[in-house]
Amino acid sequence: MDIGISKKDREKIAGGLSRLLADTYTLYLKTHNFHWNVTGPMFNTLHLMFMTQYTELWNALDIIAERIRALDFPAPGTYREFAKLTSIKESEGVPNAEEMIRQLVEGQEIVARTARGLFPVVDKANDEPSADLLTQRMQIHEKNAWMLRSLLQK
Repeated sequence: MDIGISKKDREKIAGGLSRLLADTYTLYLKTHNFHWNVTGPMFNTLHLMFMTQYTELWNALDIIAERIRALDFPAPGTYREFAKLTSIKESEGVPNAEEMIRQLVEGQEIVARTARGLFPVVDKANDEPSADLLTQRMQIHEKNAWMLRSLLQK
């Protein structure tokens, strides 16, 4: 394979994208769980917001995995692999709506940091397609974190 990026650099990038994929999947699962289980006076608002966010996360999974494959590495795809790679903690039980929001803010921020942390490697390798993917993911996660954070302000 010769796309102008060395195998060593492609491997580093694929490893970072695998962590991004695991964080995205874990946040997807948490957001979908909270969509199903949210209660309280903000039910409708949160139920719809969580659905919008988990749908976007679901669609992002394929884009991230396909970029890993385009770099000629296998994409992780099992709970076991994701559990080893993710930085996002699972929630215990069913938290109240405010705690759900807090956990999702934290999750969105973690995914943004994961993407940002990979950017120097991608930039050094002149991997513009991965840089574009990371930029888009950071924009989305930072915006989602802001929107969720705004719900916590009194």
